[in-house]
Amino acid sequence: MIRPVARQDLPGLLKLLRWMDESPKRGVLAPEARDLEGLAEELEDGLVLLRDGEVAGYVGLYAFWDGAALEGPLAYREEDLFPLLQAAEKRASELHLERLYAFPREENHTLRQVLEKADFGLLHLTYFFVKNPEGLDYPPPEGVVIRKGFPGPGVYRELYRESEEGWALRLKWTDEELWEHFQDPHVHLLVAYRGDEPVGLAEVELEDREASVAYIGVVPKARGQGIGRALLAEAAKLAQKKGATLLRVRAHDHETGALELYRNLGFSLEEAVATYAKELRARR
Repeated sequence: MIRPVARQDLPGLLKLLRWMDESPKRGVLAPEARDLEGLAEELEDGLVLLRDGEVAGYVGLYAFWDGAALEGPLAYREEDLFPLLQAAEKRASELHLERLYAFPREENHTLRQVLEKADFGLLHLTYFFVKNPEGLDYPPPEGVVIRKGFPGPGVYRELYRESEEGWALRLKWTDEELWEHFQDPHVHLLVAYRGDEPVGLAEVELEDREASVAYIGVVPKARGQGIGRALLAEAAKLAQKKGATLLRVRAHDHETGALELYRNLGFSLEEAVATYAKELRARR
């Protein structure tokens, strides 16, 4: 039986999540909390599969981009994954969502096969690297300076459009949404300028003792000059100044230059995540 999550399901769901944590081959986007109180606060629109009254599987939905992201599906038995996925799609259709996204770890071949069987398409693989922020000391090339601060919606959109080839999400944000985002004290924007012209950007998010480079990019005409490396070095300095001891970066599989840069600078691969998507609009 598959039904909405109830409070009495939380201990069983917690056990399932801890089972997932034991192997990268089971990894998928899932609730982060690993205690009952935190799990109760975090869950949104979730479903559980019950067998003999015990939680045997889980799938959740939460708003993401132009549709919803799946938490899971996650189940002890492989044969339970497809029914959970079907239940999530039915729930998404009831909510009139346009798309569903799923984020299994690269090693989770079992779930990836189930997603492909259900007509989810692979968009890309994202590689996450980590490193202590120390030891990254690369000044910008002559004539280039890096400044911290949001340059305004118009300048930001143009720079983002040119430098972030694989992402279009921010282009849909309103001026108010952009101003609000960059007023967050945990979010810092670094912009590289050649004279008065912006030629690159790096967005750094700080939480506890970790710093994540959410976006980094250089406009095509300014690439190959060390600007990306200098932006990364400036992000590392900012991380150290804020007390972070871990710097996390990411790159998609097609961004071969960034992948090579991170490896050459001593970053270690932490994990790789596959992004899948399915269009639901035609099924309304």
